[in-house]
Amino acid sequence: MTDYPRNFKLNRTDIAISYLLLRLLIGVNFLNHGLTRIGNIPSFVESMVKAMENSYFPEPLVRINAFLVPVVELIVGLLIILGWQTRIALTITSGLMVILMLGVTSVQNWQAAGDQLVYGVILFILLACRSFNTVSVDYWLKRKTTPSERSR
Repeated sequence: MTDYPRNFKLNRTDIAISYLLLRLLIGVNFLNHGLTRIGNIPSFVESMVKAMENSYFPEPLVRINAFLVPVVELIVGLLIILGWQTRIALTITSGLMVILMLGVTSVQNWQAAGDQLVYGVILFILLACRSFNTVSVDYWLKRKTTPSERSR
């Protein structure tokens, strides 16, 4: 038997607000990761190369990925905050997390791996519950289209 009243219903507005807040939280996180690194990409790249020196990944691959990480974080962070191209932004961010997970587990950085899993769960929730993304540019653009365009 549950402790919920018999007429318990989830409030769609509350879920939409919760979705917005979680989307903003993860978006700000990625945006600021990108912003703090973009101004000094060479230093970030060198720190990643050093952190990955005992991995099985070749240094050129580490350098390329390290160069792209701040740029991707900045772009997806902004898109997630705005709720614009949310599905694409969340999918790209999840892909980034898979790449970062490959890196941190290859050097047995289990603390970072745990952090990556938390990000992954949050991204999963945001992607799976995108129907609640009603405070967003995506929703505004969708509402702006004509009914015949929406059915396509």
